[in-house]
Amino acid sequence: MRTLLDLVLPLECAGCGAPGESWCSVCSVALFVPPIAVRPRVDPGVPCWSLGTYSGPRRTGVIALKERGRRSVARPFGRALAGAVGHLREAGEIDPPELSSLILICAPSRARAARARGGDPVLKCARIAAEQLVPERVLVPELLRMSGGVRDSVGLSAGQRQHNVAGRIEAVGVVRPRSDARVAGSTDFTVLLIDDVITTGATLAESARVLTGFGVPVAGALVVASA
Repeated sequence: MRTLLDLVLPLECAGCGAPGESWCSVCSVALFVPPIAVRPRVDPGVPCWSLGTYSGPRRTGVIALKERGRRSVARPFGRALAGAVGHLREAGEIDPPELSSLILICAPSRARAARARGGDPVLKCARIAAEQLVPERVLVPELLRMSGGVRDSVGLSAGQRQHNVAGRIEAVGVVRPRSDARVAGSTDFTVLLIDDVITTGATLAESARVLTGFGVPVAGALVVASA
């Protein structure tokens, strides 16, 4: 279908609209920056980092990926997230692979929204990030899910968003790296929550709470953009 559309409609950058390519070099440069620390209104209780504000190519890219079916945007986002992991390691914010195995856990989305989008776009970004970190073995387990009753959060206040997801994020397994998934000599693992946009922090806070309740220590949260 994407190929057919490209024959009918001219290919343009999902970040800025420049013709000729799905994601241009200028928008790539805007993504590949050291992540910045953010402080959401609802405190997840863990450090949070973003590739930048919800503006420019980050905003248009997220909209293209989630609302317009531009699945190819997951690749530059995934590559940028992998680059951000490197920056966090160099800054000493998270352990290097020699000390701990990396696990990326996606903040869950509503099942109906994921189906409408042909799958969870954040999960696709995280998997591409893991590919970019090869030969390091990075796990991307589908560990969290939203139960029924969660409504679209657009237009909700921070308190309303927090109430909307409270008790409605569930763990569907326990994260423990298999012995063959560990880096040789490592004795621990680093868990990063991954999401596309952090608005109030409610979803990340509830996700971190659920994981902590299962004894899974969360090192922080990394997102494409912060609103």
